[in-house]
Amino acid sequence: MPRKLIKRFLPNHETIKRQKALKIFGNVLYNPNLWCLNRRSAAGAFAVGLFMAFVPLPSQMIMAAGLAILCSVNLPLSIALVWVSNPVTMPVLFYGAYKLGAWVLSTPAQHFHFELSWEFIGSQMSTIGPPFLLGCAICGISSALIGYFGIRGLWRYSVVRSWQKRTLRIKLSR
Repeated sequence: MPRKLIKRFLPNHETIKRQKALKIFGNVLYNPNLWCLNRRSAAGAFAVGLFMAFVPLPSQMIMAAGLAILCSVNLPLSIALVWVSNPVTMPVLFYGAYKLGAWVLSTPAQHFHFELSWEFIGSQMSTIGPPFLLGCAICGISSALIGYFGIRGLWRYSVVRSWQKRTLRIKLSR
């Protein structure tokens, strides 16, 4: 079942509870639904984590934790899936989101040289901001939907397959 595979890669919930950044959530972290791993919880966590991976803000993990708590889905999985947009993949994902937003808005893609400064961000948000944010929203929503329904489908397929194997074993043992 997918549960065994997913649990192999998730951190221990005690480790997550000790994180300083998550102290703002207080005793809410002791809700057992946040640590339960079932089809509904895993699918919701995929949706939350993949959506938050496309939010272009620096505190994606904290926002994913808050949304996971609000939706009562698996917290470690939600936080782990935010790392789809890690420092290596983030430029590619966000550039693709910008190109998608520019295509949807029918605006020509602007050529720019990235600088890590507040002045650059402030000056460029008027030109590249709307297509970039629209592209991030489209990518976030579509990846959340694909993740949610994909995990639900894979989980169901796994359960049906294990039932079929069990039925076959029972028939062969007779």
